[in-house]
Amino acid sequence: MKKFNIRKVLDGLKEVSSSTPSVQVGPQENHLIQETLQSDHFQLCKTVRHGFPYQPSSMAFDPVQKILAIGTQSGALRLFGRPGVECYCQHESGAAVIQLQFLINEGALVSALADDSVHLWNLRQKRPAILHSLKFSKERITFCHLPFQSKWLYIGTERGNIHLVNVESFMLSGYVIMWNKAIELSSKAHPGPVVHISDNPMDEGKLIIGFESGIVALWDLKSKKADCRYTYDEAIHSVAWHHEGKQFICSHSDGTLTIWNIRGQGKPIQTITPHGKQPKDGKKPEPCKPILKVEYKTTRIGEPFIILSGGLSYDTVGRRPCLTVMHGKSTAVLEMDYPIVDFLTLCETPYANDFQEPYAVVVLLEKDLVVIDLAQNGYPIFENPYPLTIHESPVTCCEYFADCPVDLIPALYSVGSRQKRQGYSKKEWPISGGNWGQGTQSYPEIIITGHADGTVKFWDASAIMLQVLYKLKTAKVFDRNRSKEDKGSTEVSDEDPFAIQIMAWCPESRMLCVAGVSANVIIYRFSKLEVTTEVVQLLEVRMQYELNDIESPDCGGGEQTSALPTPGASPQTSGPPSHPSTSSNNSDGGNMPCLKVRSTPLKQSAGYQVDLVVQLVWVSGEPPQQITSLALNSSYGLVVFGNSNGLAVVDYVQKTVVLNLGTVELYGSNDPYQRQPRSPRKTRQPSGGLCDINEGSATSEDRCKSPTSVLMSNSNLQQFYNGSGRGAKMSRKLSLPTELKPDLVLLSVCPPRGANPLDHRDNSFSRSRSSSVTSIDKEAREAISSFHFSEAFARKGDSTLTPCLYVGTTLGMVLALALTMPPSGEQRQLQPVIVSPTGMLVRLKGSVMRMSFLDSTGSMLPPAFEPWFEPNVTADGEEREKVRKRRPVSVSPSTSQDLNESQYAVVCSEKQAKVISLPSQTCIYKHSITETSFILRADVVQMSRGVCLACFCANGHIMTLSVPGLRPLMDVNYLPLTDMRIARTFCFTNLGQAMYLCSPTEAQRLTYSQDTCENLQEMLGELFTPVETPEAPNRGFFKGLFGGGAQSLDREELFGEISSGKASRSLAQHIPGPGGLEGMKGAASGVVGDLARARIALDERGQKLGELDERTAAMMASADSFSKHAHDMMLKCKDKKWYQI
Repeated sequence: MKKFNIRKVLDGLKEVSSSTPSVQVGPQENHLIQETLQSDHFQLCKTVRHGFPYQPSSMAFDPVQKILAIGTQSGALRLFGRPGVECYCQHESGAAVIQLQFLINEGALVSALADDSVHLWNLRQKRPAILHSLKFSKERITFCHLPFQSKWLYIGTERGNIHLVNVESFMLSGYVIMWNKAIELSSKAHPGPVVHISDNPMDEGKLIIGFESGIVALWDLKSKKADCRYTYDEAIHSVAWHHEGKQFICSHSDGTLTIWNIRGQGKPIQTITPHGKQPKDGKKPEPCKPILKVEYKTTRIGEPFIILSGGLSYDTVGRRPCLTVMHGKSTAVLEMDYPIVDFLTLCETPYANDFQEPYAVVVLLEKDLVVIDLAQNGYPIFENPYPLTIHESPVTCCEYFADCPVDLIPALYSVGSRQKRQGYSKKEWPISGGNWGQGTQSYPEIIITGHADGTVKFWDASAIMLQVLYKLKTAKVFDRNRSKEDKGSTEVSDEDPFAIQIMAWCPESRMLCVAGVSANVIIYRFSKLEVTTEVVQLLEVRMQYELNDIESPDCGGGEQTSALPTPGASPQTSGPPSHPSTSSNNSDGGNMPCLKVRSTPLKQSAGYQVDLVVQLVWVSGEPPQQITSLALNSSYGLVVFGNSNGLAVVDYVQKTVVLNLGTVELYGSNDPYQRQPRSPRKTRQPSGGLCDINEGSATSEDRCKSPTSVLMSNSNLQQFYNGSGRGAKMSRKLSLPTELKPDLVLLSVCPPRGANPLDHRDNSFSRSRSSSVTSIDKEAREAISSFHFSEAFARKGDSTLTPCLYVGTTLGMVLALALTMPPSGEQRQLQPVIVSPTGMLVRLKGSVMRMSFLDSTGSMLPPAFEPWFEPNVTADGEEREKVRKRRPVSVSPSTSQDLNESQYAVVCSEKQAKVISLPSQTCIYKHSITETSFILRADVVQMSRGVCLACFCANGHIMTLSVPGLRPLMDVNYLPLTDMRIARTFCFTNLGQAMYLCSPTEAQRLTYSQDTCENLQEMLGELFTPVETPEAPNRGFFKGLFGGGAQSLDREELFGEISSGKASRSLAQHIPGPGGLEGMKGAASGVVGDLARARIALDERGQKLGELDERTAAMMASADSFSKHAHDMMLKCKDKKWYQI
């Protein structure tokens, strides 16, 4: 009779999103493993966000702190300091940020949003918070201006009015500039919204106001009237002052610039059309596109700079967006790759009334950030040190590896540094504010991203930073000029034929395997030496499968029933040099790959160099099925990949196909399903044809993971996965939707299978989600969803460990294949690898996503691997190979064998998890993770205190379960699946780290480790650092004559409540933010937090002392009054008798 562990049952009741787990304990395994992980070891929190701000809308720069702020259309704020110092904040409303203004050198930022709210951010804490908010209800905000060292913020509105806000209290002033007083009284038309506000650099009492219609007013703040008005018949987009305050320049909608004297109201003193053709007859030049922004910057020596965006002539069709720099008689037109959102000129001084001395221009593009050096000839750009190129080509998959070998990052950096472009500015990056964090987290972390153009990027993600290390271009392996007569090419050609679909990587051996959307697998070795490959080695594999062999249109495959084709059946069993290119035995005209491998010599620089290309070919006029899972093991020298037809095992040492098997053939005579052919789609036959397979290390969750499994009903399968003509085209396409497409809402998402590769096509998620097993029992197509290499007990009752390959399918089956490996050394090159199916291990509900193995103590069994060696050195390379290849295979399993001669297989599907004891093959623990949803990603990860199973569910829950007991340890409703991108890119890794792509351009990292959460505050960088404000320019006698000094205007006297009265309460609502004293208390922690708390305590103490002083003064005044009244009473009654009183 089985015993029940009540503690585990009670723990299971705590789970929110899943049903009560069923826990079974075998008679001998009970309490053998002491689980060390507890619920209080887990906490979920976001750490950092990397990448380019998605859909940027505004920008600001603090010239003293040297901090850059970027706002986005979704209400996000990204703040950048020196490389490695960046911060992400979010406005709750999600409205677009239309303007940003720094309180220069004050550690604060004002943001104006499209929902007519204004917010004050406190940047003096590591996680900025809102101190105050003001929500306008009657007027729309169009422009804001905050003068340097002023506490009064000007807010222009759509109605043409200007309001003032005190940035300390965030209260409106009663002083209002009404549009009808700013324009001519005789004018009958409304001037339009306010598009510009700025004070005269030499006289703070004079304010220039630009209205959209073309009217500019010079407003005298003291007399409350307009001194001058300037009218032009074209709409205004921006205005800029000359630093002496005598001239200003306007940009207009017809592509012209007008320069005005403040004392000349009639016409501009100069009109310039920078990109207009000047007619010879003296007429006005032809109108150009609007100049959206202009800046006017002066230098002590030489001509001023006029910098503008837009203004190109209308006949420049197809010309890229430009930034124009006019300096004296020279005009430079700098082409940009993307439309310009905003630009800022960086100057030596923050004072508007001094020579500006511009030295750089920051240009914010729709998908890039460019900084131009104005001080060097030719205006070179600075090399951008931020990780803003994640989206250089759309990300199609990503993998995350924590606690990598320590020599990996230096090795990747050394080869990547040779790829850097030349021609950058020699100066230091000008955005250099803030300080790095002081975190103690020191283990190496690497993120790998696969892209739509076939590139693979390696990133150093250690210590919550991100830096690109190395970039691999896989498309170089293929011919880009594909013949139009090639049937395969024309049928399949899509926008991204080289897109990366799945990646598998072994950090120890540095072997890399990538599967592309065009059904190809490329295996790479890492080398520090450059090499020229005369002929790229190629295997062409035909994977065709039909449930019966009645209608095999291609090559009669008598071997179809052979579960174990002999390696000799493949023509490429000889050594690699003898057959650099092999192809299928069948010369059927329909057998062709989707991409053509280049036939010319390939020069391969240091880094990842192609070792073998495996291609699935068209069969009978139908394209190959996309690869759904991939795994690699460097110790065995094998790569395995699978799709909806079956799987193929490739020996990349001998460059041969070891196994090409249909899914049904894995079961042999024990197939639990009754399969009936529903459509005569491509039949896959394990003929002698070559197989394609690819994956990194799929054994351990911290290594390469398998791809997302693709299972679908037959109708969906036919539509998304198969077919010729247009159907074939769809199956080839790897789309990256920003939102769930309407047709995909009906199909739900099928989880990414392995911890590594993420299947990125729409079809990878096209699976009917009704009752997970019953509705698919009749499906004819069963796809391979995951792989795992391990040294395990291959058969029930085995007493010795053997190399095994475990295969998970979309119908929840886990099957085992035993691997017979030849001896290492020279025999490894000659003798074949033998693969023997050993039957079914376990069946789960839903598609199998992750498999992992534990030893008898509950410790994770890492996959066997081969240490890296330089492949291009022949001297003693073979000796090194002999010694190293076998050792890792026997080390880890032997420990478990000595302890108990038992193992535990942890298997997770999209619905449940099971733990199987080996070699008895009994299920000792079972847990139903979710009934109403399904898991998108699951990984068995190594934490600092033990091993756990981490899951991300489509309903937004992130869960961790103990291993092997499957006790729920954490269940947090993090975010619901609103975007397919999240499902494709979400991945867990060791030590409690995880990441996903939160937008097409940004990666969000998070942690589920309590230790990391506690140390996060110390790891984050400081945005604000104490810096002395530069001294104001000394103008001597002329300072008093022309104004411009701080004393030229007492704004408090003008705008304060005493002189201007109170503003209308209905105009705007003041909302205290969470970032005040209370918010700062909660945010402060660590050493910096202690200082912050001390400052807060001093502030509070000062407030209390001030209140005490006030109360004491009031009591003294009351006592004085009482004493006076008593004295008066005494004098009055002094001469009266007692009876007269």
